[in-house]
Amino acid sequence: MSSGLFDYSHFPQISGELFRTVQRRDLFDDDKRFVDAEPRVPPDLLFERYLTRRDRTDFDLKSFVEDQFRLPEPVSAAPDLAPSRSMEDHVSSLWETLTRTFEDADSTGSTIIALPNPHVVPGGRFREMYYWDSYFTAEGLAAAGRTDLIRGMVGNVASLLDRFEFVPLGNRAYYDSRSQVPLFYRMLRVLEREEGFDAVAPHVEALRTEHEFWMDGADRVGGGDGAPGGDGAPDADGAAAHRRVVGVADETVLNRYWDDRARPRPESYHEDRRLADRVPVDDRPDLFRDVRAACESGWDFSSRWLAGDDLTTIRTTDLVPVDLNAVLYGVETALAEWLPRVGQPAAGERYADLAADRREAINRYFWDPDAGFYVDYSWVDERRSDRLTLAAVAPLFTGAATEDRAAAVADRLRRDFLRPGGLVTTLEDTGEQWDAPSGWAPLHWMAVTGLRRYGHDALADEIANRWVDLARSSFEETGRMAEKYDVRSVGETTDLGEYDPQYGFGWTNGVVTALSARQ
Repeated sequence: MSSGLFDYSHFPQISGELFRTVQRRDLFDDDKRFVDAEPRVPPDLLFERYLTRRDRTDFDLKSFVEDQFRLPEPVSAAPDLAPSRSMEDHVSSLWETLTRTFEDADSTGSTIIALPNPHVVPGGRFREMYYWDSYFTAEGLAAAGRTDLIRGMVGNVASLLDRFEFVPLGNRAYYDSRSQVPLFYRMLRVLEREEGFDAVAPHVEALRTEHEFWMDGADRVGGGDGAPGGDGAPDADGAAAHRRVVGVADETVLNRYWDDRARPRPESYHEDRRLADRVPVDDRPDLFRDVRAACESGWDFSSRWLAGDDLTTIRTTDLVPVDLNAVLYGVETALAEWLPRVGQPAAGERYADLAADRREAINRYFWDPDAGFYVDYSWVDERRSDRLTLAAVAPLFTGAATEDRAAAVADRLRRDFLRPGGLVTTLEDTGEQWDAPSGWAPLHWMAVTGLRRYGHDALADEIANRWVDLARSSFEETGRMAEKYDVRSVGETTDLGEYDPQYGFGWTNGVVTALSARQ
């Protein structure tokens, strides 16, 4: 399986002496602005100019960067509409505002990866396609009747699978070593719902390619055989891990988040270097990888991944996450259904067996009977996590939960997670954006959809109504749609996470539109 890694030496804005110098001088408030910049001249000439000029007494680094690069600006979140506009009118106007084209993106030195079709981006600093955002956005596009955009976005994801054998987190070169929650199958479900299976059939092999990416190394772990070339030796019970697969004691193979690089993220270089300064030198590669793996989860960052109280204790790769495995169960059930319809019945049977095995494992390893809740599992020390998070709704969302356990999850959501503005992401208030008091659109969609799947309609409706009402009241106060909200009914979440709050916002627009359409 290809790693898909780019040669960073072709990108002066994400590697080499110029990159390090710019980042260490703190020229930009947001590291992502420089790595998204586009050189005005070929990289070799740019390097030559830098080396020639850097030692001059009158050399000004900021002026050099501004002269030699085209610096990007945030994607606007405020189309020019009448002050009396409704939230629904505003969101409808944003579909075109947030739609970007990338077919001509292969210009010299750009970190953008070309895509064949227009794609709806999140907004703000997120100027490119993001993988799991795309699914939640697609649900809103379907409710808005924009099947044309959904079809093109599905084609974009399929094209990435064709070229790289996986879906990068976003279409940037510096996202080449990690993916994101594998929700391509859910995008295909939306397309199937809107246009029928004939629209899905051409992409079934691409979905199979994605599953193979996540399962790379499965034949090398579990059963006491270890994982040659992996990151962990077998323990006493034979468990081992390789990339995104983990073998647990009974020969079951499950999945974790991972990243194929163990170095600071170019787009968050300062944050990663500052964090690494707080740990011993020998521990830094593992720290960088665990930070990157948390980004692959989409939950960057959360107490969910921590062994202690701060990010220096992050241990993402030590955990087998309940949401990832629940989503992969969904991928396997989709392949079991669709492969026979494209003439591959034997392959469909194999994926049906894989799905059945994974569903059994989800309910064995991730169910905490004392908490009455699904939790993550630490494969390193063979115990369930004591952190309760909204990842517990994923088995309901994909149908992996049992009826009684779905009912128990619903009870705990109502008792411990429900706030005036919807569901809080975790019960920990740490200052990280994927903890309390933040509430996020994708988790609300998964919770509401999952609860309805198991017949808990009243609670689903209550959550949906509270979330949409919070988004509406915040819009009426600010005139914009936010990336996340404070579900204590304060409004937009501020001062949490490693970047400023962002507006636009693709998945919020999608979820609000889709939930409103189902009320």
